[in-house]
Amino acid sequence: MDPVAAKYLGAGLTAIGMGAAAIGVGLIFGNFLSGALRNPTASDAQFGRAFIGAALAEGLGIFSFLVAILLLFVI
Repeated sequence: MDPVAAKYLGAGLTAIGMGAAAIGVGLIFGNFLSGALRNPTASDAQFGRAFIGAALAEGLGIFSFLVAILLLFVI
């Protein structure tokens, strides 16, 4: 396999991680909204935890973006 083609293939595969992070953030806030509508009094206590979960999911997405950039421009 050509090294340039392998580089592009690897960068494309890391894009799956960015998509998975977006899906994860959507699931976090969707489930938070579902729980907040079922029990509105507990939503204030859970709102911070939803943001922590979203930040962790976005961190993984940014990490996969960094790997893609490194594959494309450094190696």
